Amino acid sequence: MLFISILSLIVAKALPSIYRNLSSTYFTRISAIIFIYAGVLSFNTFYIQSIGSGIGLYSGLFQITQISVLIEVFFLFIGFLILIAWPIYKGIEKNTLNKDYSLIVLFTTLGSCLLISSSDLISMYLSIELQSFGLYVLSTLYRDSESSTSAGLKYFLLGGLSSCLILLGCGIIYSLTGLTNFESIYTIISSSSISYINQGLTLGLLLIIIGFLFKIAAAPLHNWAPDVYDDTPTIVTIWLTIMPKISILIILLELVELGTIGSVNSLNINEYNEIINNLSTIKTSTTFLYLEGNTMYLIKNLLLITSFLSLIIGTVVGLAQIKIKRLLAYSTISHVGFILLALAINTEQSIDSLIFYIIQYTITNLNIFLILIG
Repeated sequence: MLFISILSLIVAKALPSIYRNLSSTYFTRISAIIFIYAGVLSFNTFYIQSIGSGIGLYSGLFQITQISVLIEVFFLFIGFLILIAWPIYKGIEKNTLNKDYSLIVLFTTLGSCLLISSSDLISMYLSIELQSFGLYVLSTLYRDSESSTSAGLKYFLLGGLSSCLILLGCGIIYSLTGLTNFESIYTIISSSSISYINQGLTLGLLLIIIGFLFKIAAAPLHNWAPDVYDDTPTIVTIWLTIMPKISILIILLELVELGTIGSVNSLNINEYNEIINNLSTIKTSTTFLYLEGNTMYLIKNLLLITSFLSLIIGTVVGLAQIKIKRLLAYSTISHVGFILLALAINTEQSIDSLIFYIIQYTITNLNIFLILIG
């Protein structure tokens, strides 16, 4: 639905007779209606009986589940609320910018919706890039503003660096296994006893997770966020602080599951060590259990350290801010710390808490920024 709508708006923009007669208000309202209609269509997916176990699309590039559909509906609804709050400007140039905003917002939303349903390294990377490129353009649409141009350039350069890390991690995993599908990689992790493959998978997963932590401004990879959020227009800041983070946190949840999957998935690191001691006479089993436990141990520690730093930096440094948007930027970093803490624990209760916190964070952040606009 979003893809067809984007194509239709591009065609409308390319035809002068239609484009001139569409004011920025109509363009924005049409985009908001597209969000609502796409959300209703997504909600209808709940009536498909087989969706409980998941439905694979495009040869396994995407996996549709009830959870992903529910998150997509919430995602589209929040996008609708942000879009109808978009300020309406007077003047030909600013009206043109407002039309561009609506189209780019649809692009980024399409990338986010695809990202939360990705079940393959290829679809994951293409989706995050589709989302990110729209955000780079969105932050620099005020061409006459030096601060907006500077923020967009900084966002583009550092976002490109994080994308390189993600692509490097995907390349390492593919070079060792020849696989890109998450389910196939699950099988390799749970059955392989070859040390260099397990070590390569660990390194690849860590690089991908670090790249995503960069994109959600988790400390100590947060330095770009306060400057970018402060220099972009407030309505753009709303989008940057809410929409990309939801989709990235969902895919991070999938990647953490990827790192902890296996025949002894539910054991903690102490239990791994105990099994290793008991099986010390069986070299192959010991090596397998150690490497698998080490993967889980490294990912968990990475998330815990990042969570701790985000909580400390976001809280302490935020106290010294005198600009409201920089204060909210550090508040966002602190919230990311709480979310990553639940992600690191990775139990059924912590995942429920993570979903609840994302919903609460989204609604609260949206309310604060809409008050600033008003």
